[in-house]
Amino acid sequence: MAFCSWKRLLLVGRQNTFAKAWRSRRGGPSLRWKRCCHWSTGKSLDPEVRAFLEENTEVTSSGHLTPEIRLRLLTPRCRFWREKPDLWPYGDPFWAIYWPGGQALSRYILDNPHVVKGRSVLDLGSGCGATAIAAVMSGASHVLANDIDPIAGTAMILNCELNHLNPFPIIIKNIINSEAGNWDLIVLGDMFYDEQLADDLHHWLRKCIRIQQTEVLIGDPGRYQFLSHSIRSQLHKVIEYSLPEYTRQENNGLTSSIVWSYQPSNSLENC
Repeated sequence: MAFCSWKRLLLVGRQNTFAKAWRSRRGGPSLRWKRCCHWSTGKSLDPEVRAFLEENTEVTSSGHLTPEIRLRLLTPRCRFWREKPDLWPYGDPFWAIYWPGGQALSRYILDNPHVVKGRSVLDLGSGCGATAIAAVMSGASHVLANDIDPIAGTAMILNCELNHLNPFPIIIKNIINSEAGNWDLIVLGDMFYDEQLADDLHHWLRKCIRIQQTEVLIGDPGRYQFLSHSIRSQLHKVIEYSLPEYTRQENNGLTSSIVWSYQPSNSLENC
């Protein structure tokens, strides 16, 4: 069944397919997008891509931890949920699932706006842009969303429009292992699904903390690749959320998602 193929691609194959994509784009800009793109609502979007996403995603705010945020997602009611994955004309749509780590981060920010209020925030591996949207809603002074997929960038703009927000800047590029930017807070969810990528994140985030004193929050539902990595011993549990039933079904029965504060003990040492 095509449904099973999509589940395998988006829920199981993520750790191999997407991790390889992040590593292959290390430091390299997208071929189709400028290095850092600034949009205003309704401008600079490919009308063909916009029309395709509007036709083949569903606007939803239910079944997730943040009903305040409306998003265009790939759901079982969408045509391509039933089609064979190779008929999707763009890169694998990992951005079209609201992953549980991102849900936990977004919920935490909405419930605790002081975490981002008046601060600069980098949303790493932003996907659908929900956590960046939560940061804007909660009063962040500057938000930058990052992903490696240009279609994710288009989806973020559409999701900003749905929530009556001006689009935030988006950078389409793998920035892991780049110079440490001057961010007050870095947030990332569901990124630890491959050992090499986890190692790269571990070293880069530690460098950001050491050089810029950046705060780092990580969202993850407790996947094996995350809990078994050495970074786990340097995390402080902030809060745990019980996942809604729909999200549990989407994610092979995962029942909760946790926000962690990354506090490496050797952050003041040279990386």
